Amino acid sequence: MPDNGHLDDEVLKSLPNGVALSWGLGKKSTRGPKGELSIPKIVDAAIRIADEEGLAAVSMNRVASSLGFTTMSLYRYVNSKDDLILLMQNAVCYAPIPPEQPDWREEMRSYVRVCIQVFRDHPWFGDVPITSVPLTPGNLRIVDWGLRSMRDFPLTDYEKMSIVLLLSGYSRSCGMIMRDMDKAIQAGARPETIKGMDYSAALKRLVKRDEYPHFYPVLISGAYTEDNPEDNGVIDDFDFGLERILDGIQVYLDRKGVKA
Repeated sequence: MPDNGHLDDEVLKSLPNGVALSWGLGKKSTRGPKGELSIPKIVDAAIRIADEEGLAAVSMNRVASSLGFTTMSLYRYVNSKDDLILLMQNAVCYAPIPPEQPDWREEMRSYVRVCIQVFRDHPWFGDVPITSVPLTPGNLRIVDWGLRSMRDFPLTDYEKMSIVLLLSGYSRSCGMIMRDMDKAIQAGARPETIKGMDYSAALKRLVKRDEYPHFYPVLISGAYTEDNPEDNGVIDDFDFGLERILDGIQVYLDRKGVKA
């Protein structure tokens, strides 16, 4: 967590309290035995609870109890549960960033894969509502990485940020779908059930060509429930979608005469 305690109070007033804490701003508690409790320890404990039991299990009381402190002890460091959740989000964004790749497409692939993995490693992450643009250092670290692949592109800053938003949105969508699949598997579901293969035969009897003229041939081919792997492409659905996004970015660059 950055140490920006030297900044003046006017800067603090412009930021939500949780965001200020994420940047190392704000008053540090001087009460209680030194070193026994800290914001990083509180955040780590909250993340452990959320990872194991979900976001709903996180409360100031629960986190304090897990650390062996009273709830009031936590409030000396973090003002509210909302601030704590924001700090949790910030912390898990410090995922390892791979070394820079010479190919911008591979850079963007790595970006999407790491972002997706955050949702899978921390299933609660996607349950936190988006209420503003990223403001915390961890989140902005990821934005900075997203921009890295376009460092030498002669695009406007608006265009670059729009591409980062496109990749981030796809990462979020795929990450939450994969997270839900992971949960289903952990709860005992079979992969064949999730993919619909267990219901393929029944669907083929229920779905009629005249009622679903465009879906019917896709279902019969086995593509919908993936029960005909020979017709499944070289890459899976998520990679297929990502490659089409990258193709679209390439077309946009070509139209602007950008050599990438």
